[in-house]
Amino acid sequence: MKELIVLNKPKSPVSEAYRGVRTNIQFSNVDKNIKTILVTSSKQGEGKTTTVSNIAITMADLGKKTVIIDCDLRRPRLHKAFGMTNIGGVTDILLNSDSYKGYLKRTGIENLEIITAGQIPSNPSEMLSSRSMARLIEQIRGDYDYVFIDASPVAAVTDAIILSAMADGALLVCHSGGVEVELAKSAKQSLEKAGANIIGVVLNKINIEKRGSYYAYYYNYYSDDASSEGKGKGAAVGKEQRKAACGND
Repeated sequence: MKELIVLNKPKSPVSEAYRGVRTNIQFSNVDKNIKTILVTSSKQGEGKTTTVSNIAITMADLGKKTVIIDCDLRRPRLHKAFGMTNIGGVTDILLNSDSYKGYLKRTGIENLEIITAGQIPSNPSEMLSSRSMARLIEQIRGDYDYVFIDASPVAAVTDAIILSAMADGALLVCHSGGVEVELAKSAKQSLEKAGANIIGVVLNKINIEKRGSYYAYYYNYYSDDASSEGKGKGAAVGKEQRKAACGND
């Protein structure tokens, strides 16, 4: 559980950066009721699972009833981040038409539960695009203050694109210096074409030895004009000297 920096080092600058992202998410909630938030990346290894886990913890710390759903049915990692098994999860709920409540896993953190991916299916895209998946998200949305969805990278498969239509908002995690600019732009455009409401981009794994105390950047799209012109405001997430706060997915 070393990836859970907000839990392990709550007073660290990186933890404060995640709280900054949380604040920006709350600001984006002023005009729209954003409860379900998709978190994805352009490619594997940018830290999306670490990012969604820590942001969710900061929400739970505010007393918000929060759940994370691992919808990366190809390379699930949420269970590893929280030191759990991947037995029973999203795939099982959809295949068996079960109630999701029987698959909720306690994290030991007040107000935070998770639903792991479960067995890896042969047809993840078909499962995620099903009416059963849409109903599942809607059911969970009605029971929680915030629902975070950990999705596969955009450039690899269509899963995140499919799920973005079921979420109120989307966050794109980008590895600073580790993802090609054109690939990140392409991922953003793909989400937008699918009708995703991109509420922000988190620039992750920033080398603070080179950038001083600037730990990360959360880009908030305040309007359609801001989205197209590249205007916005930010808070922050990044890395410490030995990447202590950053995961690989």
